Amino acid sequence: MTNRERVDAALSFQETDRIPLHDNPWGPTVERWHQEGLPAEVSPADYFDYAMIRADVDWTFQLPTEVIEETERHTITRDSDGATLKNWKDAYTTPGMLDFLIKTRSDWEQYKPRLAWNRQRVDWEYVRKLEQEARAKGRWFNFRGVFGYDRIQMVVGSEQLLLSMIEDPEWVDDMFATYARLVIAAAEEMMAAGIEFDGAFVYDDMGYRGASLFSPAMFRRFEFPNHKLIYDFFHARGLKVILHSCGYVKELIPGLLEAGLDCLQPLEVKAGMDLPELKHEYGDQLAFMGGIDARCMADPNPAIIEEEIATKIPVAKVGGGYIYHSDHSVPDNVSFSQYQHIINLVHKYGSY
Repeated sequence: MTNRERVDAALSFQETDRIPLHDNPWGPTVERWHQEGLPAEVSPADYFDYAMIRADVDWTFQLPTEVIEETERHTITRDSDGATLKNWKDAYTTPGMLDFLIKTRSDWEQYKPRLAWNRQRVDWEYVRKLEQEARAKGRWFNFRGVFGYDRIQMVVGSEQLLLSMIEDPEWVDDMFATYARLVIAAAEEMMAAGIEFDGAFVYDDMGYRGASLFSPAMFRRFEFPNHKLIYDFFHARGLKVILHSCGYVKELIPGLLEAGLDCLQPLEVKAGMDLPELKHEYGDQLAFMGGIDARCMADPNPAIIEEEIATKIPVAKVGGGYIYHSDHSVPDNVSFSQYQHIINLVHKYGSY
């Protein structure tokens, strides 16, 4: 059975031979693994038989990028949204957001036309190569979209965005709708060009530790229409949708289900997301991907990660509806041998 078939089955709540598995190791993690036994020129995706391959799109204003400052410890750059970022050279972390090009509604109106669809947003040759690879390796080939709070906070900043939800809701409506329309335009154009997706994997971070970044009422006011628009678009073409939303988003699940979501990922344990609990409450309506605590992966006691997997995967896999993934990504404190043990455990407890 191929991974493509396993993912389709899981998203349709069907049991197969085993659960599909996928993961997202950091770049430094992969570098470490190559030093510890992962064969040179072999990717973790090929070695561990990951289930998915994604096609990316440029969602930015497509502005020129530049390095503003570089020291031994960090770089400060201006990205293609015009935002100023600080990256540390000795740590693999989310960049520090120092400044934003878009500070006011008039700034937005000035640069908004740059968010129209154009063919330069896609590396067509590379995407077709990825599609061929997915077909050859039996992987689930997915369109990747970014929209909603997740995308807009990279353009105007979280503080400005959250304040504007109260002080200038019409502006926020326009920003949310603009990115949702761009996601649909990109997917539509790519499919019209003959690219055949197996599904969509969309990103909209909406949670923090122990709480969502805004209330369910605010989700329904600003996010719901755009989530429904995107899910309806893909469903009309026979494609299911996985949503990546970091942090604690449990209170938003009813709205996500009403919008038509098929699968939620990554279920961050440290934020308060509990895979067995979610399976019990929503497992007949919503598929899940993730929920395995990455902090347990690096523990020197192998019994810790086995308990994590043994107490969650047998519950989550019942009746289909589950895809293995860490609860975010795999950090570089996880050795190659530890990760090999993890994948062996996933096969052990994830088989039907």
